[in-house]
Order: sequence, then structure tokens, then C-alpha cells
Amino acid sequence: MISKIHSIVPYGFFGKLVEVEGDMNRGLPAFNIVGMANKTVNEAKERVRSAVVNSAFSFPDKKITINLAPAELQKDGAYLDLPIALSILVLSGQLIKNDVAGKAFVGELSLNGELRPVRGIINIVETAKKAGYTEIFVPSKNLAQAALVDDITIFGVDTLQNLYLHLKNQINLPFAQSNIPAAAEKGLVGPFLDHIRGQNIAKRAMEIAIAGHHNILISGPPGAGKTLLAKVAANLLPELTPNEMVDVTKIYSIAGLSTDGIVTKRPFRNPHHSASAVSIIGGGATAAPGEISLAHKGILFLDELPEFQRSVLEALRQPLEDREISISRANQKTTYPADFMLVATMNPCPCGYLGDPTHECKCTEVQIQNYRKKLSGPLFDRIDMNVNVDKVDNQDLIKNLPETNHEHSVVKNTITEAIEHQKARYGQDGMYNSSLSSFQVSELLVMDPAAEKLLAHASEKLNLSARSYFKTIKVARTIADLDGSDIILAKHLAEALTYRRR
Repeated sequence: MISKIHSIVPYGFFGKLVEVEGDMNRGLPAFNIVGMANKTVNEAKERVRSAVVNSAFSFPDKKITINLAPAELQKDGAYLDLPIALSILVLSGQLIKNDVAGKAFVGELSLNGELRPVRGIINIVETAKKAGYTEIFVPSKNLAQAALVDDITIFGVDTLQNLYLHLKNQINLPFAQSNIPAAAEKGLVGPFLDHIRGQNIAKRAMEIAIAGHHNILISGPPGAGKTLLAKVAANLLPELTPNEMVDVTKIYSIAGLSTDGIVTKRPFRNPHHSASAVSIIGGGATAAPGEISLAHKGILFLDELPEFQRSVLEALRQPLEDREISISRANQKTTYPADFMLVATMNPCPCGYLGDPTHECKCTEVQIQNYRKKLSGPLFDRIDMNVNVDKVDNQDLIKNLPETNHEHSVVKNTITEAIEHQKARYGQDGMYNSSLSSFQVSELLVMDPAAEKLLAHASEKLNLSARSYFKTIKVARTIADLDGSDIILAKHLAEALTYRRR
């Protein structure tokens, strides 16, 4: 007798269909799993056996072979526990084939028959939907995330026994259909722009960067407020749109950082400078997403940028340009989204006090040059904005903080309006000025003749690369959006050029 149960396993940012075939014959009792199953899947034999018995079902005392097709696909994780158990129940006649026909199942079993949540549930449900399944059964704790996918009925399963009773029409399992929440309003949790003393130029630069989703590098001595500026940026970000919630939650589910909830706030990732290239870019044995993908639709904050390994910094070049990362491994190639805003900080020298009138710099010229050389020309070229900050006088630091967050609220509203201008211009959510290709810049953006003349002169004088040339235009377009102007004026371009120095 042959049984067939349909399932799905995550495969990078997507999923793959798996057919769990079962065969039962006479012979010495045995339970074998074949089909490129790794150790975790092979251990399912013991979990499934205990779960079946402890759920008051009988486990057949015969030779059982489970084949996971396609055989050439590497299977990892405990996703197939539930379909393997159902295959056993069909082989032993406790379920019939019609009970499971046309349905998909996924879930990890505990020894007592309860279902545990699995990673990548959104991938799984999306793949089931694309394959034409109208019903899928997932662990109950995955139900909230799974419900982000529409046009498919999703049942939440808490135990193997209850699933059996549902398939036999004796009880009804809870189910969910599309459940994309509205954008979440952020609570008043600081820091805010009003908390930053001075640094008006830096605050203006951060407003522009967030409004146009531009990468920004903040340079200055220790204690100037660089890190505080980056944390304030997280509170200036617009709320996630419903579609963005799905994408971000999907990545966090794949990474195992969230299997039972929905991510409603934009990510703010702050990896330590000792982080490896794999942890930042992604990879490892399972080609897992890294920090740049976990920062998707949010901010990747790299504090003290030159302290990161040179290999890590150079690996950022491709995702900064393409807004995605392709990870190749021996058994698979995976592409993850990486549409993040880079906020980076650095000191002017290793000791941090170069140019500080109150502290003597103790670095040699060679040390300073080597420190700055950690940022290669191609990497620096991909950073839209560069702003220097000076240390604030200590007497200004102890002044009372404002009782209201008026400045923060005004800037946040201005940013929101600028983003709405971009949405109307490009006809879609999540499309910022920084996202434009060079062709789109030429086709969609209009400059005043005086601005064109200024750009031509500055391009020659500053020896701008082609990439810097277009980035300057895109930053100027964001400044124009903040100003409510339909065209880029000379004053917008002049301000944008102040952020192109190194």
C-alpha cells in the first residue's frame, strides 16, 4: 500500500513542494526515511513514533519506508514530522486517502503529539497557494503569521489527535484567512530630535536621508551625538505598510526570530563591529538571512564603520546597489531582499580627536591614512550623504530638555509629506528617490535650467563619478520634495552637493 501526503519546506526566501510517500510491507519491523533527509529529518522517526503512540493511535509493526520527493532536494528541519505521521496513519488504515487528499500539512511534533511552530511559515503558505492548494494545516502558534497570506484557508493544529478528529469531521479546527493588520502607530518612546543639542546640519541631513531612503555617513569626534542621531532616525521612520509587514515578518520567521507574531515596526539592526561577513550578509550551512536582510525596510546601523572588517564592508557594495543579496552554496542558491537604509558613523581618526580644539590627536599620519582607507572608493561612492558633526559645548548639554517633542513632530510630518509626494510620482508604496535607476532619473525627474548649469559645473569641479552624479540628483529631488517643489531648483541641488564631500 502506498500513501501520499503533500507538504512544503522553506527554501531561501521561497518554498519547495515535498511529497511524503509511504510504503508498508511485510517483513521485520523497520522504519526508514529516504530522500536526501538530513539528521534532523531522520530523527523524525523517533518523534513520529512517540507522537503516534501517545496520541492513542497504533503504530504498525511492519516494515515502513518513507520517501521524501523530490529526492535531489536537501531536506532540513522538522517541517515534515506531521505529514510523516499522517502517512503512517494512512498506511495503517486509521485514515483513508480521501481524508488528506488535496490538502497540505506542515509541522513539528513533540513526543506527546503536540505541534510546535516552525520557521518560514509565510514561505510555506505562499508556496501552497501558488501550487493551487486551498487548504493548509499548520501549527496553531504559526497561525497569526500564516494568516498574512490571503486567498487560502489556513487551519491551526495544536495536536495530532485533534487534526485526526477534524479530518474525520468530528470537530472543527480554528482557521484563519487574510489578516494583514493596519499600520501600527508608534508609541511616544524616545529619543527624539528635541533631545539632540545643536547639530542642526546633521539633523537636517537625517531628515533628508529618511525622507528619500538615502544612505548616510556621519563623521565626528566621540561624544558629538552620532549614535544618538542614528537612534532618533528609527523614530522618524514612517510606519510599515501592510505589504511591508508581510515581507519583514517573512524574513524574521525564516531566521527564527519570530514564529508566532507579526512584525509591525520597521527594523533597526545594530550589529557589533566584530560581526563576521556571514552574520552581516547572510549564509552559513542553511544560507540563512543576515543583518542586511533583517534590516529590510528599516535601518542598518553600523557604528564606527572603519572598525568593521574590510571584507565585511566590501561585501556591502552589491546589496547597497541592488537592494538584494544572492547567497550561493553547494546545494542551493538563495536571494534575499535587502532594501535597507544604511546609517553609519565614524571618527575622524583612530583616537577620534583629529581637529578637536580641546583634545590633542595622538595618531600618526600613517595611522590616519590607514584608518580612512578602510572605506574604499567604490563603497564610499554608494553612500548618498556624508555629514560632519562637531562636539557640542558641555554647558549646552545640561540645559533642560524641552517639555514637548515639537521639533520631532514637525520633522516627522514633513518626512511623511515628502514620502507621499514620491508615492504619487512613482505610483507605488516603498518607491523612494534613492531607488531610482539612472534611466529613471533621466525620465522622471525635472531640473530647473539653473540647477542643470550648477550640476554641470559641480560635476567637473568635484570630478563626480557617474554614480555620485546621479545620487546628487536623487538627494536634490528629496530636498525638493521636503520643500514641496515639483522641480529641482538650484538651491536644492546646492544643498545636495554639500553632502557629497569625503
